[in-house]
Amino acid sequence: MISRRSFIAAGSAAGTLATLGFPRMAFARANTPRRFIFVIQRGAADGLNIVAPTGDPAYAGLRGDFAQDLAAGTRLGSFFTLHPALAEAAKMYADKQALFVHAVASPYRDRSHFDGQNVLETGGSAAYRLHDGWMNRLLGLLPADAAKALALSTTVPMALRGSHEVSSYAQSQLPSPTDDLLTRVSALYASDQQLHGLWSAAMDTRMKAGDPMQGGGGQNGAAIGALAAKMLAGDGARIAMIETNGWDTHSAQRGRLNAQLRSLDQLVAALKTGLGAEWANTLIVVATEFGRTARPNGTGGTDHGQASAAMLLGGAVSGGKVIADWPGLSDGALYEGRDLKPTTDLDALIAGAIAQHYSLEPARVMNSLFPESRESALRQPLIIA
Repeated sequence: MISRRSFIAAGSAAGTLATLGFPRMAFARANTPRRFIFVIQRGAADGLNIVAPTGDPAYAGLRGDFAQDLAAGTRLGSFFTLHPALAEAAKMYADKQALFVHAVASPYRDRSHFDGQNVLETGGSAAYRLHDGWMNRLLGLLPADAAKALALSTTVPMALRGSHEVSSYAQSQLPSPTDDLLTRVSALYASDQQLHGLWSAAMDTRMKAGDPMQGGGGQNGAAIGALAAKMLAGDGARIAMIETNGWDTHSAQRGRLNAQLRSLDQLVAALKTGLGAEWANTLIVVATEFGRTARPNGTGGTDHGQASAAMLLGGAVSGGKVIADWPGLSDGALYEGRDLKPTTDLDALIAGAIAQHYSLEPARVMNSLFPESRESALRQPLIIA
């Protein structure tokens, strides 16, 4: 049965509830057992091959050779098929710990990576209208001692920039300092009221992280997921952002996307393993700045498009379903005759999921995280059962 409902009014869909390069992460502390992780797919991920609408009569002819990749994929009901590289995500779906949302998009309708990512991370209605990130604003909705953040990257991602304090942790390319040097610096700062606390926090982060560069760590999704789990476990961070790059598949997409998805799958699996019992209180949202063209181009890839697919994963998710107000892939149904038409609001999805996850009032979350959002038909997804 297909029914219509709102993410924000009911919150039921969301609440029933990597890469080829080095991913960067950001963390924030929150006085709650709940964990929230946002994974951004920088470069515009092809949702039509990740959660493929194989039940659409136009899909096979439109996608050509790309459709062959789904032959070994996991069927998600009668309409969608999950890419076979997402084997661990498929197990989570079977365990009702994964939920996929399709034809989803932010308010952005052009095709610039920089502008699209700015809209996605700031939560604005257009690029550069807001100057802080929705994840930083989220800290203001949590208890007072939750407003401490750590960015595990050379720079703090836009989503975590704002008035709430965010520190950074980056892997140095310089030789590791000796224990003797660290001991001497600790003694030097011991009586300094300003630097002692900062140094102690830095050393605590270093101890939690270990040395992720040993044995090739930090070069693949499994290593990054394991490191993130360390930082989120016990009394560590509660909110995290993980940046993954390499989703801009203008050429040779089939092999590149397969590698990207395997790395993402390993990242999430390592998070689940590393968090252990705390996985039950964890929500992961995976999203990209926009999708890719419905038709492949002449170099075996796809170009910048519109709607894509988002993922909600974790022990806190009541999954085992795909949500989509499916627009269709016929020529007349495509956005500007080339792209999957957006029908579900990514802002509303994120706000609804967070409101449910933290037991917050949905309208308050929406107004704080996405203050420029407007009521639109994109808030009304159809559930395809």
